[in-house]
Amino acid sequence: MRPTNLLVIMSDEHSRRVLGCYGNRIVKTPNLDALAARGTRFTDAYCNSPICVPSRASFATGRYVHQIRFWDNAIAYDGSVPAWGHRLMGAGSRVTSIGKLHYRDTHDPNGFDEEIIPLHVVDGIGDLLGLIREDMPVRTAALKLAEEAGPGPSSYQRYDDDIADRSVDWLKNRAGSYAGRPWVLFVSLVLPHFPLKVEKRFYDLYPEDSVPWPAMYAPEERPQHPYFDAMLKCLNYDQAFTPERVRRAIAAYYGMVTKLDENVGRVLAALAESGFGGDTRVIYTSDHGDNLGTHGLWGKSTMYEESAGAPLIVAGPDVPAGKAVRTPTTLVDAFPSIIEGAGLPVHAEDRDLPGHSLWSLANGATPERTVLCEYHAVAAIAATYMIRVGKYKYVHYVGMPPMLFDLESDPEERYDLGRNPAHRETIRKCEAALRKVVDPEAADRLARADQKARIETHGGREAVIRRGSFGHSPIPGEKASFG
Repeated sequence: MRPTNLLVIMSDEHSRRVLGCYGNRIVKTPNLDALAARGTRFTDAYCNSPICVPSRASFATGRYVHQIRFWDNAIAYDGSVPAWGHRLMGAGSRVTSIGKLHYRDTHDPNGFDEEIIPLHVVDGIGDLLGLIREDMPVRTAALKLAEEAGPGPSSYQRYDDDIADRSVDWLKNRAGSYAGRPWVLFVSLVLPHFPLKVEKRFYDLYPEDSVPWPAMYAPEERPQHPYFDAMLKCLNYDQAFTPERVRRAIAAYYGMVTKLDENVGRVLAALAESGFGGDTRVIYTSDHGDNLGTHGLWGKSTMYEESAGAPLIVAGPDVPAGKAVRTPTTLVDAFPSIIEGAGLPVHAEDRDLPGHSLWSLANGATPERTVLCEYHAVAAIAATYMIRVGKYKYVHYVGMPPMLFDLESDPEERYDLGRNPAHRETIRKCEAALRKVVDPEAADRLARADQKARIETHGGREAVIRRGSFGHSPIPGEKASFG
């Protein structure tokens, strides 16, 4: 394929189930829907870890979390593993980021010529409390999710507007100055990440009495599994929810998605007006999704489709228009796609990457592979791994019973087949496929050892607990609110 510029737009915590082009008939997302109409949409795309820091590290490096050991929100990417940005810069391309990165520090060699208003982990340290995975402390800050939900201002909305403003300015006034090699602009927005607050003009688009009620929210419908028993004691989001707060949270999230869509539209319009629209490919995705009350769960951190799934849309030269691809994909596919799109040869050190070109997948390639999502972070009493084997989703918990879902007959994941004797052979085959990609016990041991070492670096368990937790990372110039 011929080399072109690339605009990558990443949102934060956007469930692909709250997007018009993915079949949601309530949410208003005209700009992302239009992008999908002129490009290719991947129906079964996943993050590589359903939490910000490790997911973004996999996206940057094209490698799975257990390969790079950036396990959680306190062990952040530091530039020590080559990212696609390093390869592009080495070939003379301009690589600029605007917005959230959630790496360790802007002074690290992160793979960008320039980081504009970057958001990194708190104090270069991040969420230490999430390192504790045995006898896990209660996350008191989690209660704020329900308490804050509703209409109103937030720093994240202001930050997204600033990111969009600066992206528009870059495309209109600076893109033309980078001649020669194709440039890459990474625009990383923070909505619809909580707090679940959005300005009234977006909130009012979704009356509280008409927003969808979360599926399987009733106590008797929720998952019966020891992993979730432990998780819900630590991440106790739902304890603060009432029926009224549930509806406010859903309305706010939908409004945040529409506000996100508006800012995406502003950036895409600037690309068109810059004169580079016909010579630039676009990737839109998110670092992970959001449970949004489904199965009685909030936030991310699970392998359900709402959380582990991510929207993924590509458009531009050589990309089929109006196409939907069902081949499972993950964020590690971005690395080879960006390299190929810039016209670069595969670096010798990158020949073992697990990803596959999205441009090839959009044009019909169906590689034989097993896609992987894994989780070793906050509230994970057991290491968790998810793979797709045909129509089945297999979720492996170290030391606990697996879960199995038939996504063709049960797309809402209502029926866990993991302990059904009739599916014993399917589970055996799925576990064998997982073990070809990762040794789950060995990776778990490595993660726990790294996490315990990081805890000791910061004074031990009690010191970490005294530091406390915070609901979300603050924008540049603000301090985290610990509770």
